Amino acid sequence: MNTKGTNHQFWRLKLIASISFLLLFSVQLKASKNHTTIIISLDGFRWDYTYIYNTPMLDFMANHGIESGLIPSFPSKTFPNHYTLVTGLYPDHHGIVANSFYNPSTKTVFSIKKKEIKNNPLFYGGEPLWITAKKQGLQTAVFYWPGSEVKIQGMYPDLYYNYEKKKLLTFEERINGIIQLLRKSPADRPDLIMAYFEQPDANGHDYGPHDKRTQKAVIQMDSLVHYLYNGIEFLGLSDEVNLIVLSDHGMTWADKTQALKLKYLLDESMIEEIQGSLPVNIYTKKGKARKVFQKLKDMDHVKVWLRDDIPSYLHYGENPCVGDIVIMPDQGYYIEDGKPSSGGTHGYDPTLMDMHALFRAIGPDIPHLHIPHFPNVDVYPLICELLGIEPANNDGEIPFQIIKNDK
Repeated sequence: MNTKGTNHQFWRLKLIASISFLLLFSVQLKASKNHTTIIISLDGFRWDYTYIYNTPMLDFMANHGIESGLIPSFPSKTFPNHYTLVTGLYPDHHGIVANSFYNPSTKTVFSIKKKEIKNNPLFYGGEPLWITAKKQGLQTAVFYWPGSEVKIQGMYPDLYYNYEKKKLLTFEERINGIIQLLRKSPADRPDLIMAYFEQPDANGHDYGPHDKRTQKAVIQMDSLVHYLYNGIEFLGLSDEVNLIVLSDHGMTWADKTQALKLKYLLDESMIEEIQGSLPVNIYTKKGKARKVFQKLKDMDHVKVWLRDDIPSYLHYGENPCVGDIVIMPDQGYYIEDGKPSSGGTHGYDPTLMDMHALFRAIGPDIPHLHIPHFPNVDVYPLICELLGIEPANNDGEIPFQIIKNDK
């Protein structure tokens, strides 16, 4: 008997069996992927609206998951903070340093009101969450999140909607769209689903944070989240879906009597460009920054900084698109050289409580905790941890320990 040949055949068969087992095991691991994560952004939902108004669904999330708030990044504006939430980078580091700003190198003005400029990927640094996930083999779906219709790093989310393409999906259609995605088989279901809602920011601006019409918008948003959660339960997916509801910034009241004039203090021959009112970024002619600063430094009800002197806690001033001079009005004040009006506003120092934003989370991987408000740069690494992917370079850290309940 050729025992040597028999032994060789035995070990060869054992090796094949071992490889087959490992392949089967790896397929099983792939099949038992991490839970789906849904992120809902309610623009301008101040952290304490849940205490001021009736929000039973958000209260339920607080009682069964994470109750907290987010400290926005400076400036506490919509576009910079939505892009911070998905990159984990301060605006100074990802490049969207305001809703409108000037690029001295290209001599172009970024504005969220200009479609061609807003969708230019050259302005968008960092790596948004949908790209981090997509690079690592996950499926992504995004409903109107700021920046999601921009071809960043040559990619879009697997499913996305263009905010410039009217007519927009209604709020109910967005929720129904999410529920339809959850109806898919586990293999076809997106791992990450994100959706943006314009309220209660719109009513907050028009009527202020304490108006009945803002209350109505808050209650509507809570009802939409409840409708989504009911859909998750109806599909039997409560143990398979992590739901996070957050916002980008808060809201405060600014009366027209507190509008401040700026241009009368400026020598236009020294100015290249002025952008924004909360804060104001002033771009001066070469060598003129200090002279302009001297004219402005004693203004009442504002803080005026040369770019190099902006306080470090604001994480602002390294990016060349930040103005040579930055003017930050005190809470309730704003710069307006035209006709002033009263209403709700934001953009102030993120440490002010009126600027703080909502954070709620519930799901199989979410502990039941009440934690202090945390910086919104921490959201990106948190979501990466929930999705089981490696984050790109970012400024955040995971704010709480998640519970890993694999499928």
